[in-house]
Amino acid sequence: MRELDVLGVRVEMPTNNPIVLLRERGGERYLPIWIGAPEATAIAYAQQGVEPPRPLTHDLMKNLLDALGHTLTEVRIVALTDNIYFASLVVDGGVEISARSSDAIALALRTGSRILVEDSLLDEAGVAITPDEDDEVERFREFLDHVTPEDFEQGGEPPP
Repeated sequence: MRELDVLGVRVEMPTNNPIVLLRERGGERYLPIWIGAPEATAIAYAQQGVEPPRPLTHDLMKNLLDALGHTLTEVRIVALTDNIYFASLVVDGGVEISARSSDAIALALRTGSRILVEDSLLDEAGVAITPDEDDEVERFREFLDHVTPEDFEQGGEPPP
């Protein structure tokens, strides 16, 4: 398994569908995952350190784990079937719970847990960025510096 870092979320044009972009730690491959707007907001909130006045779903999940004395050890992205990514939450180093990849990523960001991907899945779905494509990655990073969670709300327009 390979460890991934979350670069952030963006809205893919022209479809206006949000994606989360993950990068292979110590490598050159990226894993883009199309997600829903609520999950994009949850991931953006976690990355920006936004604390809502009341716990959102992923905050509640983290609070439940903490209150019950359990630890989310890692998140594993384990499969891609019909363009849908499947993930597992690994609790206390052994118990695996099936999850949507977007929910798993949002929870991992809140708990500081590692995000891993199966080698074969990264080989299949990972995208290697060539030096010519580095400009696109830089534009994506610049986008991440200016995006807010509200950009992913229904009807919200992403910044230029």
